[in-house]
Amino acid sequence: MNEMATLRQALPALPETEAMPHNIEGEQQLLGAILTNNEVYDRVSSLVKAEHFFDPVHQRIFERMAARIQKNALASPVTLKPFFEDDPGLKELGGPAYLVRLAGAAISAYAARDYAQMIYDLAVRRELIGLGKDIAARAGKVEVDSEPREQIIEAEQRLYKLGEQGVAERGFQSFLKAAVEAVNVANAAYQRGGGLSGISTGLVDLDRKLGGLHPSDLLILAGRPSMGKTSLATNIAFNIAKAYKRGRLPDGTDGTIDGGCVGFFSLEMSAEQLAARVLSEASKVPSEQIRRGDMTEIEFRRFVDAAKELESCPLYIDDTPALPISQLAARSRRLKRTHGLDLLVVDYLQLLKGSKTDNRVQEVSEITQALKAIAKELNIPVIALSQLSRQVENREDKRPQLSDLRESGSIEQDADVVMFVYREEYYLSRMEPEPGSAGHSEWMQKSERAHAKAEVIIGKQRHGPIGNVELSFEAEFTRFGNLAQSWTQGGNDPGF
Repeated sequence: MNEMATLRQALPALPETEAMPHNIEGEQQLLGAILTNNEVYDRVSSLVKAEHFFDPVHQRIFERMAARIQKNALASPVTLKPFFEDDPGLKELGGPAYLVRLAGAAISAYAARDYAQMIYDLAVRRELIGLGKDIAARAGKVEVDSEPREQIIEAEQRLYKLGEQGVAERGFQSFLKAAVEAVNVANAAYQRGGGLSGISTGLVDLDRKLGGLHPSDLLILAGRPSMGKTSLATNIAFNIAKAYKRGRLPDGTDGTIDGGCVGFFSLEMSAEQLAARVLSEASKVPSEQIRRGDMTEIEFRRFVDAAKELESCPLYIDDTPALPISQLAARSRRLKRTHGLDLLVVDYLQLLKGSKTDNRVQEVSEITQALKAIAKELNIPVIALSQLSRQVENREDKRPQLSDLRESGSIEQDADVVMFVYREEYYLSRMEPEPGSAGHSEWMQKSERAHAKAEVIIGKQRHGPIGNVELSFEAEFTRFGNLAQSWTQGGNDPGF
């Protein structure tokens, strides 16, 4: 006779209930394991809770055991007996003697985690059935104040919440395990010839300074209007999506080996406007001509060819305005599950909504903390664009600083990298002296040096150096690139 049959004979049968997924014997054996060895609770507590047990009596037993163990008190049939003397449910099963029989039929501590996983999985199935019934019942009621679209959103939110439950907390890990992961990251960089440990932006000098875009990092890209921060973010997103390749990873699994799938939350521009920028850069047709439709036949053909070439590019755009940060997190998780996600771009964070709308500083703090949490949870880099305060315009040197960030305390604190986009050419074009005046020749020299150039000022980098990176900038195509001296020996611009 097998173990399960023996247990059925040793323990009284529980009352029949509605045919929902459950395993009473599994619950009995896990409870017995904890009763005989309280250390088992620490192995399963991050996964299974009292509400995950199907039988209400088992829920109460687990809840009482957990309360005692958390107080460093012993949880055994003897110590639990006083709490269940008058429990009506337990009386039907034989009273406190049921606790003794549970302990007598316990599984080994080694198998406890598997039993906890099974109990949790069955609980999720029951919740899914309940959710499905609730959705069907609500859909069947035709009410004026319950629109179908609202029901879909509510059902989706409940599914997300259900999907996020039961993820075991990471807790402490040994230094050995952390060191092995650090060596694997260093080995990946070494295998690339001492290059990058993160995803390449396609901009050589920026990659050298950052080491690529690293998983779990929050990067803030800030700048005044017209500096090109959206253009730079778009360029980086396009470069990474265009370079996307899947293959076999060192651990033997399939995954991204170059480039990546990119999610782009565009809260300011529409998806069509953003796509037009990308296509302008790819086809080398000025964006203003695309917007007006003022193109020659050759230019239009280049534009269409670029669109065909990039139609399979894994760049996904969400242009929902005033998006709550909770929705952004949920949509990012969904994109990760359905298509994959290697980089997230948010343009820009001041347009996101938090829950604390009565206090702007607290709201921005909540948003930046949530963006950092998304980066860690999904193990991807997140680039969030940010505005700068007007005080930049009041200084003679217009180069931005960390103190220029709006609500700088929370943004600067939560970010792993803070970068500023600065184009001197923009300011010089608005400061031209009178032709023939004493300062005009000096202005001409400065303008010539600054022409078609931009700076990315790295004001903070948690894991690397700060400093400036010079890039080329073609305003008509809103295109950032590598300066010639960085890559002439290789022949072509590696970013494009």
